[in-house]
Amino acid sequence: MRHNLSGKFECVFSTIDIQTNNTVLFHGLSGSRLGIWSAHGEGRFELPQNQADYLIVGNYSYDQYPSNPNGSDYGTAILSSDDGRHVVMMPHLERSIFPWNWAHYPAERKSDVISPWIQAFEDAYKWFYSSN
Repeated sequence: MRHNLSGKFECVFSTIDIQTNNTVLFHGLSGSRLGIWSAHGEGRFELPQNQADYLIVGNYSYDQYPSNPNGSDYGTAILSSDDGRHVVMMPHLERSIFPWNWAHYPAERKSDVISPWIQAFEDAYKWFYSSN
């Protein structure tokens, strides 16, 4: 990971779009746009090849700062290995599990006890027990 283009630690709530994917963690969230926290000084993906050369699972919904808080190429927030078993991400999924963690939670979802991000952990649990 490279230092943020801003040259400073960034702590911001933005949204990411989850692309159709075959990953262990994010398959069940394909097609979602979800709010998420970023909190880091070194979170920038520097991707020297063409966008099509990478398996980008999640992109910041808006590529401009501060919505893309680190300045990652192609607005990248989540990358995956070819088989979907390994992911790297810089927004903080663990900081976004509960609705009260969110800077803004949609009014139509106010009754949620846990945010949609829990799906990533449920998918990993299912994958683990189905592969053993």
